[in-house]
Amino acid sequence: MNIQKLAFLVLILLEFPAIHANPRVLSLDSCRSLAIANNKELRAKDMQRDAAYYNRKSAFTSYLPKVSATGMYMRTGKEISLLSDEQKTTLSHIGDALSMPDLNPIGQSLADALRTDTRNMAGAAVILTQPIYMGGKIRAYNNITRYAEHIAASSQNLQYQEVIVSVDETYWTVVQLAARKRLAEKYLELVKTLDSDISQMIDEGMATKADGLSVKVKVNEAQVSLIKVDNGIEILKMQLCRLCGIPLDTELVLADENAENLSESERPCLADGDTWERRPELSALSTSIKIHDEKVKLARAEFLPTVALTGGYFASYPSVFNSFEKKFKGTWNVGVAVSIPILTWGDRSYKVKAAQAEARAARFKYDETREMIELQVAQSRQKVREARERYTASLSSQAEADENMRYAETGLKEGVIPVSNVIEAQTAWLSARTNLISAEVDLRLSDLYLRKSLGQIHVQPENID
Repeated sequence: MNIQKLAFLVLILLEFPAIHANPRVLSLDSCRSLAIANNKELRAKDMQRDAAYYNRKSAFTSYLPKVSATGMYMRTGKEISLLSDEQKTTLSHIGDALSMPDLNPIGQSLADALRTDTRNMAGAAVILTQPIYMGGKIRAYNNITRYAEHIAASSQNLQYQEVIVSVDETYWTVVQLAARKRLAEKYLELVKTLDSDISQMIDEGMATKADGLSVKVKVNEAQVSLIKVDNGIEILKMQLCRLCGIPLDTELVLADENAENLSESERPCLADGDTWERRPELSALSTSIKIHDEKVKLARAEFLPTVALTGGYFASYPSVFNSFEKKFKGTWNVGVAVSIPILTWGDRSYKVKAAQAEARAARFKYDETREMIELQVAQSRQKVREARERYTASLSSQAEADENMRYAETGLKEGVIPVSNVIEAQTAWLSARTNLISAEVDLRLSDLYLRKSLGQIHVQPENID
C-alpha cells in the first residue's frame, strides 16, 4: 500500500510541470513590442539621442552670460616694500637732518604708513562675460548640435526598422516551417497509407516487392524531413526569443502558426509613386550636408573679430584703495574685450578650404546613396511583382496537383495506374504545396522589404523641439 502511494506521488510530481508549463502565445505585434523594449542596440541609440539632445541644450547656453567666482590666498616670506631701507632711515631722521627734532616722529609715522604688510594676501573676484559678436561661431555651433540631434534620431529610426525586419523575418519563417511541418505530417500519413495499401496489393499479387520498397523509401524520407523541420522550428523559435529579449528556453506558440492562409491579411497596397525620401539614411546624409555647411561658417568665423562685454567685482586684502589697509575692500568694473586676427600665415584660409572640401564630399555621398536607394526600391518593387505572380502560379499548381493526386489514387485502387505514378503524383503534390507556402511567406516579406526601402515602416515619433 505504501509503495502504491509513493508511486502515485511520484506520478503527480512528474505530471506537475507538464500541467503548469503553459506555452507563451505571441502575435507579430507582441513580438515587435518585446523586441523594441528589450533590444540593447536600440537602447544604445536612445542614449545617443539623449546625449545629442543635451549637447544641443549645452550649446544654447553660449548665448547667455557666464558668471564665475575666483578666490585666492597667499603667504609670502617677505612683504612688498614701497620704500628702500635708506629711504625709511631718512624719513625717520628727517627732523635731525633739518635740525628740527620734533619732525622725527612725523617722518617715522610716514614711513610706517607706507608699509604694505603683504606677507598675508587674499583676493576675490566675480566676473561676468557676455558674448556680443563671435563671428557667427555660436550660431553655427548651435545649428550643428541641432542637426546632430536629427542624425541621432535618424540612426535610432534606422535601428528601429532593422529590429522590425529581423523580427518579421524570423516570425514568418517560423510560420512557414510550421506550415511545412503540417504538410510533412500529412505527406507522411499519405505515404504510410500508400505503404499499407501496397502491402495488401503485394499479398494479392497486384504489386511487386519493388513497388513496396519504393514506397518504404518515401516513408523514410518523409520521416527525416519531419525531423529536420522540427529542428528548424526549435532553432528559429530560440532566435525569436533572443530578439524579443525573453529566455531562450521559453515555449512559444505563434498566433499565425496554425493559420492556413497567410497571404491576404494586412498586406499594404503600395503605389508606384510612393517616394523613398523618408529613408533614415537619406535624412541623416541630408542633415550631414547641413552640418558641413555650418563647419564652413565656423572656419570663416576665424577671420572675423570677436567682441565680448565684461563686468565684475574685485576685492583684495590688504586693501589699496585708501593706501594700504588691513581690510578686505573691493570695487566693480565694466569693460569691452575685442580680438582681431591680423596675421595667421594662411592657417584660417586652409581651414576654410578643408571644410568646403568635406562639404562637397558629403554631397557626393548623398547623391551616391540616393542612386543606390533608387535602385534598391526598383528591385524591391520588382520582387513584389514576382512574388505576387509566383503566388498566383502556385495556387494554380496546387489545384492541379490536388486533382492529379486524386486521379492517381483512384486509378491505383482500380488497378489502371502503377504505383510509380502515384508516388510521382504525391511528390508533385508535396512540391506544389511547399511552393505555395513559400510563395505566401515571400509575398509578405517582399512587401516588408519594399516598405523598408521606401522608409514606410512605422517608426517612433521624433521629439525634437
